[in-house]
Amino acid sequence: MATTLSSLTLLSIIFTLLLRQAHSVTHWEDIRVLEDFKNAVTPNSVSPGSCLSSWDFTLDPCDNLYSDKFTCGFRCDLVVSNASRVTELALDQAGYSGTLSSNLNLPYLQTLDLSNNFFTGPIPNSLSNLTRLQKLSLSGNSFTSSVPDSIGSLISLEDLSLDYNDLRGTVPFALNGLKNLKRLQLGSNQLTGEFPELTQLSQLVFLDASNNAISGNIPSRFPPSVMEIIMRNNQIQGKIPENILSNLSYLQVLDLSHNQLTESIPPSLFTHPTLQQLTLSYNNLQAIQSPATSNYQNTLIEIDLSNNNIHGFLPGFMGRMPSLSALSLENNKFTGMIPTQYAVKAVFPETGTVPFQRLLLGGNYLLGGIPGPLTGLKPGSVNVNLGDNCLYRCPAMFFFCQGGSQKSFTECKNFGPVIP
Repeated sequence: MATTLSSLTLLSIIFTLLLRQAHSVTHWEDIRVLEDFKNAVTPNSVSPGSCLSSWDFTLDPCDNLYSDKFTCGFRCDLVVSNASRVTELALDQAGYSGTLSSNLNLPYLQTLDLSNNFFTGPIPNSLSNLTRLQKLSLSGNSFTSSVPDSIGSLISLEDLSLDYNDLRGTVPFALNGLKNLKRLQLGSNQLTGEFPELTQLSQLVFLDASNNAISGNIPSRFPPSVMEIIMRNNQIQGKIPENILSNLSYLQVLDLSHNQLTESIPPSLFTHPTLQQLTLSYNNLQAIQSPATSNYQNTLIEIDLSNNNIHGFLPGFMGRMPSLSALSLENNKFTGMIPTQYAVKAVFPETGTVPFQRLLLGGNYLLGGIPGPLTGLKPGSVNVNLGDNCLYRCPAMFFFCQGGSQKSFTECKNFGPVIP
């Protein structure tokens, strides 16, 4: 009996020791970094009862992960538990609030993600102390004031996300100092003024400055490496530069919709060798310049020029673009007949040519008959809309006539001398 008890006692001791060895304990340097982060938030801006207010470093975070001393904000499997400095601090959607103060000093940090929290106030200049930072995400907060010039000194930064805040002022030219930047997200703020030429960002791939109040003209030059330019829903005005795409050998997406662009669309936008999506809807554009060449070996998949003030006949060359599958020219001032090549591309495309999946021509002043190939289309096959035109021979039996609803005879006749 004594032997049995002794064996059980020994096994219990061994099991307890194993548990203690397997138990996660936060490295002291990691605790110091977390303390530094808490201290970097202005104390009187931290709401009582918030996640950050519960941090109590008289106890070990990983030993008390689910206690009332550390209510949220830790993942101990991600904490660096060795002699090196912490290189990543990711607190996405952790429920933090407060104001970042000017004593932020984490010199070994490579990733700082404070996105989708409740931080307020200005972005501190002390971020420039994070000289090894490669990713900085402050999106989805309530940061105010301007984008500090000091961010431009983070020469190792590859990803900068400041979108969905309340940032104001102009986009600083100092961002040209981010020589290694690949992604720049400034969307959904209150940024104003003219957008600077950021041509020194030779590694930039993705640029999003949408949903701001940026004004002035379109920059005549963008970084040559950029693949996506998204600047929709601003107050950009003036003419689209003729050579806007001349040095953009990799561009795939150009979205300048919901602005105040005027005059004509240059032909270079339709012949670019890599552009796949062109969106210029909701502007005040008035004309389309057709390319001089008959070789349409481009890569455009989608063109949206809807809700402008474009006059003239429908551009026939768009019906010969081999990869174009979605074309929206709705709500403009186009007149004349529907080009036969549009109908052929929707129903009987040539070999090696992608058919139209979406052809939206409603809300214009188109007239004449319906091209024969379109009459054989069945509902659900191709999204075609010819409603609200001057096509009096567009009966309700054809789904693309939108119930036969067309403009009145008087409106069509008053539009111009080409309407009979």
